[in-house]
Amino acid sequence: MQNLPLNKKIILFDGICNLCDSAVQFIIKNDKKDLFRFVALQSDLGKEICNYIGVDQSKIDSIILYHPGVAYYYKSSAVIEIAEDLGGIYSVLSICKIFPEKLRNIIYNYIAKNRYKWYGKKESCMIPTPELKAKFL
Repeated sequence: MQNLPLNKKIILFDGICNLCDSAVQFIIKNDKKDLFRFVALQSDLGKEICNYIGVDQSKIDSIILYHPGVAYYYKSSAVIEIAEDLGGIYSVLSICKIFPEKLRNIIYNYIAKNRYKWYGKKESCMIPTPELKAKFL
């Protein structure tokens, strides 16, 4: 854990989910400020981070945004925080904060529950290309 970059926000994602993989690719493409690093929830580091921040990984079917030493967000709150950090048009998603987190997460949970059925899943986690390797921990 001490090797985590303190000046980067870490996105933990389901490494076998096609929807999650597409989201990671989208974030990488739009991360103009180079704010994010990525870790699959299934990886040893992903499990270690979940344990460290106190998130029961067996109950998580979510994206987690972890800002080392500051805070962590999951489910809809993580999506909103990521969108705000991407800036530009994506920061419009912050308007969703007017809705209670519980309500936002009902929608998030519905999508998460059906993500494999709708988008499929991989046999294993994505292997980043050499040029993207620096984005992954």
